[in-house]
Parts: sequence; structure tokens; C-alpha cells
Amino acid sequence: MPFLSLLSLRRLAKECKVKRISRDALEELRFLLEGEAKEIATAAVEFCSFAGRRTVLARDVRLALKKLRRDVR
Repeated sequence: MPFLSLLSLRRLAKECKVKRISRDALEELRFLLEGEAKEIATAAVEFCSFAGRRTVLARDVRLALKKLRRDVR
């Protein structure tokens, strides 16, 4: 079962000034975003484990983004 709802993605698209978006486009966006999130979370867990913690912190996520060469705010 997907973690992101199509309705929440539709709201996000509307916030980005998208006038209309198809269900197929929303499903593709959901698939891509969930894949990215899983990849980032996996890398963040690696940093957390290396630090000897069981709780993932924001800095672990930022380090994961840098490791994966994603832009950070």
C-alpha cells in the first residue's frame, strides 16, 4: 500500500500552480517520490547506526542527502 495519498499529491501540485493533473501523472509522481524517500531514509539509517544511535535525526537526513548528492535547502 502506498504511503503518499493521491489527494495530498494533488494538493501539492495545486500549490505549485498546476491547473490540471492526470491520475497517471499523480501515480507516477507518487512512485518516484516514495522511491526517493526510501533511498534517503536508508542512507540516513546508515549514518544513525554508524553514530551508535537508534533514532534518526535531522542531521542524518541532511548527511544522507549530501551522500546521495541531492540539493539541500
